[in-house]
This record gives sequence, structure tokens and C-alpha cells, in this order.
Amino acid sequence: MGRRANPWYLWAHRRKGWYMEEARSNSVPAYEATYSLAARRFHWWTVAALAVQIPLGLYMAYRMHAAQLFGALTDSLYSTHKLLGICILLLVLARLGYRLANGAPPDEPTITWWQKGAAHATHWALYLMLLVTPVLGYIGISLFDARDVFGLFSLPPLTAPNQALASQVFFYHLLAAIIIVLLAGAHIGGALFHYFVRRDGVLRRMFVRAGRLGGGPA
Repeated sequence: MGRRANPWYLWAHRRKGWYMEEARSNSVPAYEATYSLAARRFHWWTVAALAVQIPLGLYMAYRMHAAQLFGALTDSLYSTHKLLGICILLLVLARLGYRLANGAPPDEPTITWWQKGAAHATHWALYLMLLVTPVLGYIGISLFDARDVFGLFSLPPLTAPNQALASQVFFYHLLAAIIIVLLAGAHIGGALFHYFVRRDGVLRRMFVRAGRLGGGPA
């Protein structure tokens, strides 16, 4: 009886084939649902803008109120802050419109219900504050009548000047910016926890090259 007719040979050959197939399946990474290329770009553009805007706002406020440093540099910092704030507002509006129109990938399947709830709450709270903060800033400069930008043009006013009310609006503008920092800190902390502690795919979904890493579309 030849080897191919031997039942033991057939069983061993099939078992070897099963192991080889299992090894191939384990060597190919499973597809991870990632955010689209446009969504990832919106995200990282927002991160970059905030990384400039928040320190810039704190520094210009320090120069004006604590150090009492007035002059061309302080004026330029305020003008840059105004323009960047408008850009952030438009960027977040575009990002929110894209999100509502196209949705988001499913949640990471390994996280618990309360982690999903906390992530979604933080995410939408950030959207809200990223809209409220620049609007408050624009109302504040309208009330203070400080709409000049680099001495080249003036932004259109949203309301009549009222410097007493402007001080209150600027306080809420600062408070809103602090809330953004706290929310962003929680967001970043959660992402790093998933990446370094749980080692799941939450953070990888927003990597710049996430589509290539997960085998999905870029």
C-alpha cells in the first residue's frame, strides 16, 4: 500500500495543511476600521492649530495684563490670535459637517460600554467648546472694539461696543479655553492608555498612515 493510500499519512498531511493555514491567517493582520483620510486630516489640522493658538493666547495675555508690555509685538500677537481663531472656527465647522455627513468607524470592539460613553462624551464636548470659544472671542473683540488686524483691515463687528461687558465675555472666553485644555488632556490621556496599556487599536485608527497600517483604504 503506497504512502498516499495510507490513512496515517493522509491524516498527518491534512494536519500539516491545517497548521500552515492557521499560521498564514495569524501572520496577516486583521483589518482595523480606521477614520477616513479626510477625517484624519481634519483631526491633525485641528491639533496643530490648537497647539499654536492656546500658548499664543496665554502669552499675549501675559504680555498685556501681567507684564504690561504694549507695542507692535503685542499687537501682532493679538492679530494672529484673531485670525487663527476664525480659522479654527471654520475648520471645526467643516470637520463637524463632514462627521455628520459621513459618520465614523465602529467603536473598538474590545472596550467596555463606560469607556465608549466617556470617549463619546469627551469627543462631543470638545466639538462644542471648539465652537463656543472662538465665538466668545469674536464677541469679546466686537464689544471691546478691538477688531483691527495687523493695521490692514478690521473684522466686521457682531455687536455694538460695550467695554464693561467685554471684560465678562473675555473671562468666559478664557474659561472655555481652559476647558478645552482639560478635555484635550483627558482625550490624549485616554488615547495613550489604549496604546501603551491596553495595546488595542483605538489610537492607531487616527494615525496619519492608519489606512496603510490596518490594510484598509487610505
